[in-house]
Amino acid sequence: MHYDIDAQRSQVWVEARSSLHPIHSETKGLEGFFEGEVVGGGRINLSSEPKAHLELPVGQLSSGNALYDREMKRRIDARRFPTISGDLHRLRETEKDGCYLTDGEVTFRGVTRPVSDELTLSVSEDGTIVFEGKHVFDVREFHMDPPKIMMLRVYPDVTVRVRIVAKAGSPARRAARSM
Repeated sequence: MHYDIDAQRSQVWVEARSSLHPIHSETKGLEGFFEGEVVGGGRINLSSEPKAHLELPVGQLSSGNALYDREMKRRIDARRFPTISGDLHRLRETEKDGCYLTDGEVTFRGVTRPVSDELTLSVSEDGTIVFEGKHVFDVREFHMDPPKIMMLRVYPDVTVRVRIVAKAGSPARRAARSM
């Protein structure tokens, strides 16, 4: 089954540390899809390989501090690399109900890196699915030097947490995407 990511209900949180204080960003606007069969008990049928693709426009990222945001978008080179994307290649069950190990890739600043971590899945009564997870990235792996703003030094490890809300896509939308 095809599920569309609900950009208004999905969120991305970015946590970074600096030499002075933590830096937080909370962003909506995550787009994409998940394809897989959700079966009883909120489990995913892994006999057919689930797929997913996510995109986040870099312009959506905001810490609430214009100086930090401007420097971050400059370092990311947001005009040249306007989106951050992720692709799911494989899911594996863990011993915890609703918890899966993921294998995929993230592309940031034109650099693609493999990513593996845990995601939890829950299913609401209306069939909406929610994936939640987090991963710590070292921005240097994406050829990005951590920002330095005056005396402020930002550390390279950045924690990204996601809450991905997806609902079954309409047959008309699925047909349009396959063209």
